Amino acid sequence: MLRPSYYRTLILLSFFLLPLFVLAQGSYIPYDRDYYHKIDRFEILQGKNNPAFHTGAKPYRRDHVAQFLDSIANDAIIRSRVDQFNLDYLSQDNWEFVSRETSLSKKPLFNSIYKRPGDFAYYDSEEFDIHVSPVFYLNGGVEPDNDRNPNRFSRGLVLRGSIDNKVGFYTYFTSSEAFFPSWVKYYSEYNGAVPGEGFWKEYNGDGYSYFSALGHVSFNITKHIQVEVGHDRNFIGEGYRSFILSDFSNPYMFVKFNTQVWKFQLTNIWTQMTADVFYDRGRPTDGRYPQKYFSFNRLGMNIGKNLNLGFYSSVMTDKINFNYFNPLIFLRWVEQQQGTPDKVMLGLDGKWIFIPGMELYGQFALDEFVFNEFFGIDGKNSKRNKYGVQMGYKYMDVLGVSNLDFQLEWNQARPYTFQEKFDHQSFSNWRTPLTHPRGANFREFIGIIRYQPIPKLNLTLTGMHQLYGADPDAETNWGGDVLKNRLEGSPTGLFGNVIGQGIENTVIQSNLNASYMLKHNFFIDASHTFRRRTAQDLDSPETSQYLQLAFRWNFLRPDYNY
Repeated sequence: MLRPSYYRTLILLSFFLLPLFVLAQGSYIPYDRDYYHKIDRFEILQGKNNPAFHTGAKPYRRDHVAQFLDSIANDAIIRSRVDQFNLDYLSQDNWEFVSRETSLSKKPLFNSIYKRPGDFAYYDSEEFDIHVSPVFYLNGGVEPDNDRNPNRFSRGLVLRGSIDNKVGFYTYFTSSEAFFPSWVKYYSEYNGAVPGEGFWKEYNGDGYSYFSALGHVSFNITKHIQVEVGHDRNFIGEGYRSFILSDFSNPYMFVKFNTQVWKFQLTNIWTQMTADVFYDRGRPTDGRYPQKYFSFNRLGMNIGKNLNLGFYSSVMTDKINFNYFNPLIFLRWVEQQQGTPDKVMLGLDGKWIFIPGMELYGQFALDEFVFNEFFGIDGKNSKRNKYGVQMGYKYMDVLGVSNLDFQLEWNQARPYTFQEKFDHQSFSNWRTPLTHPRGANFREFIGIIRYQPIPKLNLTLTGMHQLYGADPDAETNWGGDVLKNRLEGSPTGLFGNVIGQGIENTVIQSNLNASYMLKHNFFIDASHTFRRRTAQDLDSPETSQYLQLAFRWNFLRPDYNY
């Protein structure tokens, strides 16, 4: 076993020594579903996998995105005024890597501020490149049945750049005060963590105050091997959700290798995560929180021009194990050879652009496999029959209507998936799931309609239907809460475990959002959310209506669809 001090030394050596041998490198683009949709739809409209990067591993590098944008600048898929606007917008956002000319601002302030539409200030030379911009978010809303109307105020700074055109860097930090919609507040109270943020302080009685800080350094050690050392999130897959690794939990420390050769991309991630949190009077308090360690290997491959498959294995452990640092090994084999109780996940993901404009995608994440129980030979619905499945469909320019896009997705996870019988080995970080917000023991349908009728206006309608089983108390475990021990508190035996067991809940939720971009990356958002929950322990349906208006500047639009 490696001691934690050795682990930190290995990271520091990678950080300081590897850049001595690197090539040109760009920082990574924060994962924003609205932003990434504009990139992915161009690929789907082309009807083939783009040659610059694999979309199954997110986030993307800026120089890779710029390479793709250059390749489609004169392509037939840019066929409307809105398409041209999106191409120009993405190019302007990554202008330092785009080979085509991008425009300067028409009226920069004092001839030095906002010389480029997307940069408050920048400096660009062969030795050093830096871009600085403010981050701002202010929203106010009305939810009639909430004790306090939701609102949020965030402000901060984002900075990115490169040194010697070899080492890319990115940092982002904000300070926020928030009063959440009722269901988000309940979720935070139940888990003891703000989704996507983790640590928080009490604000004005029932509000939350928290500080967000993200950052990474990235570089190439060869033409085909890229390294990123950072504190952020990762996302694997093509869907709205992910059963492999999602961006829902708190950011974590990681080292990531991306090796892209010919039609293959190997992604290796080694992380240190927060296993649990200490609380005092119901809120996080100081202390050295217990840690855990996560290793992830995914091999993605392009098959033909329009099919991509990815095969992955991952392991969660409460101790650092040198064997898990092997980037090519099958992690399940290592875990078995050593007889460790570490939690291993296996599975695959894929996409198929079967005709230009349409894509099928999916995932399968396997937690445990016993042949006779998986196929129902010894009995049906075994507790050890644990997996998550996703199937999805994307349709760009529906029925020939330009920039009208549709996505349909189905997700389900059987009871006790992602739970573990040993402390600090569940598939979680900072008391929130690493995959789907619901954890397990649920079935979900999601439909998304995106329409961009004019260049600066984006309309998004998201509909969600969930069926899930909840626990009546902290001692009972029906298999949905990933933080609970899968061997404790279970009311069932080995067989007869079905999705929705426990207190059955049904949630129907819709969100209609209109975003208008006044200036580059400065948006006005107006949205309405309707949520209705029925449950066996409710006398009548629980209904919420949430109407809000927001101003955001270089800020990711919050997502409360869970």
